Amino acid sequence: MKRLEEIQEISGKVFFPTYNRYAAAMTRGEGAYLFDTEGRRYLDFLSGIGVASLGHGHPALAEAVCEQAKRLTHVSNLYFMPPQTELAARLTEAASLDRVFFCNSGAEANEAAIKLARKYAREKYGEGRHEIITLEDSFHGRTLATVSATGQAKVKEGFAPLLEGFIHVPAGDIDALRRAVTDKTCAVMLEPILGEGGVVVLPDAYLQTVRKLCSERDILFVVDEIQVGMGRTGKLFAHQWAGIEPDVMTLAKAMGGGLPLGAMLAREKYADVLAAGSHGSTFGGNPVACRAGLVVMDHVADGSFLDHVVEMGELIHARFNGMAARFGFIEEVRGRGLIVGVKLSVPCKEIVARAFEKGLLVNCTQESVLRMLPPLIISEKEVEEMVEILSDIFKDTV
Repeated sequence: MKRLEEIQEISGKVFFPTYNRYAAAMTRGEGAYLFDTEGRRYLDFLSGIGVASLGHGHPALAEAVCEQAKRLTHVSNLYFMPPQTELAARLTEAASLDRVFFCNSGAEANEAAIKLARKYAREKYGEGRHEIITLEDSFHGRTLATVSATGQAKVKEGFAPLLEGFIHVPAGDIDALRRAVTDKTCAVMLEPILGEGGVVVLPDAYLQTVRKLCSERDILFVVDEIQVGMGRTGKLFAHQWAGIEPDVMTLAKAMGGGLPLGAMLAREKYADVLAAGSHGSTFGGNPVACRAGLVVMDHVADGSFLDHVVEMGELIHARFNGMAARFGFIEEVRGRGLIVGVKLSVPCKEIVARAFEKGLLVNCTQESVLRMLPPLIISEKEVEEMVEILSDIFKDTV
């Protein structure tokens, strides 16, 4: 096995410089821990940015993926694939939606939702009804369309001209949203919790009002659950806390347990506009990824599993709220379940770097929000380990 220095040297020559990587080459994982080439152990409170919901090296997940890889890895969507069909049936039942389109990532799922919204509006109302309202500080992906949909200027820089037809309004401001709706509006697309936007939880009442407004105006209500879906908040889907049902929902990240898997789900009346040949994906719904998705569903759809997520989330909130009395730079603890954001009055980039040196993986959003997305199997002991590491760092933070 190559040493870290050699891996870094080769990587610097062959990769696009799109990532600022930390000095660690990960080789294996066990539960909530990762291990690198130098034998260091890391407590993973990021889980691949919300992907490894069952942790690393989960036995049932590994067994299913290996068994499926021996049988069949790919045949394309020209043919039926039993794991894909089974996963689609389970997702639609759990989400109370009717149809699924499988793809490989969250950006692709959101691309599909954008196309669906525009095609439905065009077929029903003709040209001109193509605008989609999204939220400021939102994040919907890295493709040109999803960058256009995203409400953050920093991800758009250098890529103009962007795709037209996206209107951004302040998150949680229902009056601003109402004013933005016109005869050109075909959809509202939002994240129930803005993860990259600083772990901002949209109020249940706001989501309920958006649902009502979309129904009144025949506007598609698209809920982006890519980071917060599949049990992350303590319910299978985050919008369920508000007791609402979207017209379209997008999923990815945790759905494949570590394998590339995304999905768009929709109600029957909207799904029918994407007829054969209007959209597609070569690898979408790959049988190996879908077998992994079935294992994830086996676990995260269980009530006791979701209760554990809520319990661990409450413990993390309690620990940081307790620390706020000692460390005045802790302004607010945000989130729901096991997506947690600690808003600081100081930049958190250096805190993240120091945590890495101490063997804890977290990250920073919006410059001053410490974000945690641990595996959903995280234990109380591991939560306390995380708190101890960050407490030591906070002691030296001004």
